[in-house]
Amino acid sequence: MKHTMICLAALLLTVSTAVNAQKESQYVRCIAFYNLENLFDTIHDEGKNDYEYLPDGGMKWDSYKYENKVKNMAYAVSQLGTDYDPRGAACIGVAEVENIGCLYDLCAEANAKYGRRLKPILLEGPDRRGVDVGFLYDSVMFKPTKVDGYELKAHYADGGVIKTRLQLCVSGYLMSESSHGEKFSPEKIHMIVNHWPSRYGGELSSRPGRDTAAMLSMKICDSIYRKDPKAKIVIMGDLNDDPDNHSCKDVIKARKKRNQVEPQGYFNTMWQHLSNGTGTLFYNGGWNLFDQIIISEPLLNEKIESGKWTYWKSQVFNKPFLTVQEGKDKGAPLRTHKGGVWQNGYGDHFPTMIYLIRKK
Repeated sequence: MKHTMICLAALLLTVSTAVNAQKESQYVRCIAFYNLENLFDTIHDEGKNDYEYLPDGGMKWDSYKYENKVKNMAYAVSQLGTDYDPRGAACIGVAEVENIGCLYDLCAEANAKYGRRLKPILLEGPDRRGVDVGFLYDSVMFKPTKVDGYELKAHYADGGVIKTRLQLCVSGYLMSESSHGEKFSPEKIHMIVNHWPSRYGGELSSRPGRDTAAMLSMKICDSIYRKDPKAKIVIMGDLNDDPDNHSCKDVIKARKKRNQVEPQGYFNTMWQHLSNGTGTLFYNGGWNLFDQIIISEPLLNEKIESGKWTYWKSQVFNKPFLTVQEGKDKGAPLRTHKGGVWQNGYGDHFPTMIYLIRKK
C-alpha cells in the first residue's frame, strides 16, 4: 500500500509538472459556449411570446428572480476558462437570450464583480419564443471585425414554417496583451453561434429542421473557405443533436478522431466526451451532449511550431456549483426552474469549451 501511495504521488507530481511546463511554454485562449436557459427580462417585448417570463406570467418572473438569474449566470460565465487562464474565456457564444439588454446586464455584473472585460453582440431573429443567440467577448483579447446573421429557411413535417434563431457569425482577431508579456500578431478566427430547431414532436420527425440548419452552417463555412482556404472556423451551439446524429456526423461530416479529418473538413471536439459518458444535459435519466464545438481542419492541424493558434483540448464545464448535489438528479445541471418551481439555479445545460494554444 505504501509503495502504491508513493507511486501515485509521483505520478500526480509528474502530471502537475508537465502541465505547468506546458503553461510556461505556451499561450492559452479559451472559447466557450453556454445555453443560458431562458434569460428573459421582466418587461414585455412587442411581438415576442415572452408572457411566461413576466411578473404575472406562469413563472412569476419578477425583478428579484431576474437579478438573481443575472448574478448566477455572471458568476458562471466569469469562471469559464479559468482552469488554464485566470482572465477567463476570450469568446463565449450564448443561447436563449431575450435581447441585448439582458446581455448588457450580464456583462455589467461579470465585469464589476469578477474583473471581466466582456462586451455583448446580439442580432434579433424570428424565433417564436423571442429568444436569440448572442456572443460575449473579452474586449482586450478579441477584436470583432464583422458580424452577420443568417436566417434558417426550414419547415416542420406538416409544412409549417420553423421560426427559429439566426445563426450568428462573428469574425475577428485574437489579440495579444503586452501587459501579460504576450508578443504575437493578431490572428483571424470565425465563430458561428447556433441554436438549432428543437426535437419538438420527436427526434425523427424534427430531424429535417436540424439537417437544414447544418446545411446552413456549411454554406456559411463554404463562403469563408472560398475567401481563405486556411480559415480557422469554430461552429458552436446548442444543436439539439448529439455528435453521432445525422446532422453533425453526415451533413457537417464532423469527425470523432483527428486522423479522420480531411483538408477543409471538421473535427467534433465534444464527441469523445459523450463516448466517455459525459454530457451537457440530463433528460429522462440519460445524458445528451447537444452543446457542441466543431472546428475546421486548419485550426485542428496548425503546427505549434508555426507560432499560430492551434487546437489543444476540450472540456465540459460541469463544476459542482452548477450541479444538483443530491437526489435522483444528482450530477445533473442545477436549473433555474424545475417543474415550474424556482430553484435559483443556473441552467439546464453545462457550458462547453475548447482551448487554443500558441507557442511563446
